[in-house]
Amino acid sequence: MRLTLLERELLLPDGHGRFGNCHASTIVRLADGALLVAYFAGRREGEGDVAIWLSRREDGRWLPAVRAFAEAGLPHWNPVLHASGERVWLFYKVGATVHDWTTRLVTSEDAGRSWAAPCPLVPGDHGPRGPVKNKLIVLAGGDWLAGSSVETERTWDAFVDRSPDAGRSWVLSDVPIVHRPAGGAAHGGLWTGLSRNALWESDLDRVFRWDGVIQPTLWESAPGRVHMLLRSTRGRIYRSDSADDGRSWSAAAATSMPNNNSGLDLARLADGRLVLACNPIEGNWGRRSPLTLFGSADNGTTFAPLYELESGDGEFSYPAVIAPADGVHVTYTWNRTNIVHCRLAVG
Repeated sequence: MRLTLLERELLLPDGHGRFGNCHASTIVRLADGALLVAYFAGRREGEGDVAIWLSRREDGRWLPAVRAFAEAGLPHWNPVLHASGERVWLFYKVGATVHDWTTRLVTSEDAGRSWAAPCPLVPGDHGPRGPVKNKLIVLAGGDWLAGSSVETERTWDAFVDRSPDAGRSWVLSDVPIVHRPAGGAAHGGLWTGLSRNALWESDLDRVFRWDGVIQPTLWESAPGRVHMLLRSTRGRIYRSDSADDGRSWSAAAATSMPNNNSGLDLARLADGRLVLACNPIEGNWGRRSPLTLFGSADNGTTFAPLYELESGDGEFSYPAVIAPADGVHVTYTWNRTNIVHCRLAVG
């Protein structure tokens, strides 16, 4: 497999310094070919002014960013977009910290130009339901499957939410993992942003006590056979598999791919090959550079490097990957002050 870069753009041409923090993008290609990207942005992650923002690309250019959803004084987190025809779903989290997340849902009937009022994704459930970072997938049988996770003060655990009715109801399935004493600091250098994060600066040692896996990225290799890769605290990307449409999962186990305890995402091409975006750095809270695209032709058993999106000093993280007919699209965080969009051709 070969990838050729066709376009590389900053969503916010005037973005340097516009936000103290801009992070966790999600992207969809709409029915008319336009692109819609959501992300959270504000003074600093975890602050009360952090809202959900939207950027749209039409006629070859990015329109001015729009502050779309904000509840006064309440931090917003990790939007996830899904689209079908003119209808768009936007899932996002609200909560004082990652330990307090609850999920909001908003929908649009006109390709994201206007939106209904936000509502709880699962009424009465105040946990982080639905997709936590990466896009949901639509299974061959029609069910929606969303990778999710919960972060407590001691452990991180992944689960999957399945919807048989296009998002109106959700059924949760846990991803088993055996917890163990948490690992130490990164092997490849500590992520510099860790000490600047508003949530952790008062007790930095606490983050090294967390153990587990979060933020699954999903794909279906054959009807009913679903797989995930997961971010982990253990220096490796983890994997789990399901043979029953995501109703039950194998115990999460380490792969050979390094992971720096930062987000990753993949997309399955029409021919079954996979494109994975991640920081190929080993260790807990390792540095978030470089950011690289990998390919797999054996259903994720092995991955080979294809294209390096970023390689310099800085933070290049939390990629989102989709693979519509016009190529592979990737968005990612650029030094917490901007979001980059890349389109690549596949050979």
